[in-house]
Amino acid sequence: MAILRSLFTLAALTFGLAACTTVDLDTRSMQPLPAKLVSRMSEKGMRPSDPIMIRIYKQESELEVWKRDRRGRYALLKTYPICRWSGKLGPKKREGDRQAPEGFYSVTPALMNPQSQYYLAFNLGFPNRLEQALGYEGTALMVHGVCSSSGCYALTNDGVAEIYAMAREAFVGGQAEFQVQSLPFRMTPQNLAHHKNDLNMAFWLDLKQGTDQFDVTRQPPRVAACGRRYVFGATATDPDAVFDPLAPCPDYKLDPSFASMVAAKQARDQARLADISASEVDEPLAYADGGMNRAFRAILESAGSKKLAKLTSDGFPVSSPRAALEDPYQAGLVDHLEARGRVAVPQ
Repeated sequence: MAILRSLFTLAALTFGLAACTTVDLDTRSMQPLPAKLVSRMSEKGMRPSDPIMIRIYKQESELEVWKRDRRGRYALLKTYPICRWSGKLGPKKREGDRQAPEGFYSVTPALMNPQSQYYLAFNLGFPNRLEQALGYEGTALMVHGVCSSSGCYALTNDGVAEIYAMAREAFVGGQAEFQVQSLPFRMTPQNLAHHKNDLNMAFWLDLKQGTDQFDVTRQPPRVAACGRRYVFGATATDPDAVFDPLAPCPDYKLDPSFASMVAAKQARDQARLADISASEVDEPLAYADGGMNRAFRAILESAGSKKLAKLTSDGFPVSSPRAALEDPYQAGLVDHLEARGRVAVPQ
């Protein structure tokens, strides 16, 4: 484990030398976990070296870090507000479409980026095996700091620093890779009801198969692909059969230790979905081009032009009020607030 920690240090130093900022980059990527966070882990029966898993929700603009506890089950450790994501609800398919990815990804130490121009970052690994087979294209799709996005998920610098440190410690503790479940929204019957006519619904219900397994077992599901879709926790009945993303699925079965519990959960969700009336459906929190957590929107809505000018990567990365308009999402929100007389932005 000491060797792996040394490799993280070496990576930071190497990147730093290339950029002539060795000390800053080493400080960023190797800073210790905050004492308050370590205390929270202890209260939940977790160690810093225990494995992690991440869930991302576009519509709610939240990122959750789950961590394995002493019982061997994953429990929610902390939720981070997402300051910015771009595109719309739905999967990423083309380079330059501004879409933030949706799907199941595995992040290895090689995908951690201590030299990111957005403070710190890790690559989601898009396109994954299924996305590659479907011809989806895109590069450098990250979770990073600095509140700006073009296909990425942006947090505050402090937020991404904590997540980066948790991933580093989990790798040092022996985790080879951690799963990221990047989702359009929380897979609740209410959200499914709201989006029931969306063209992406079949894809989202496919993702829900994996999230349902995790909700029941509290273990990251095994991910495979066949028939142009994901399959989770599947074992082929023929030991020689393979799961090919573009080929028909072979006969398979789910682990009997959880199959009945997953089926029961899905039946409950389907029954609830059928009973939901239009008045119960929450208004979505996404915009035409991406979104941000309501906490960050509140900052902007309450900000006058002088305060807006001072906001940094801990809020909005703008050096002047008008600089915010370089981002289409912030431009639309600022224009909306100007029209309501809530903020005055100098020309």
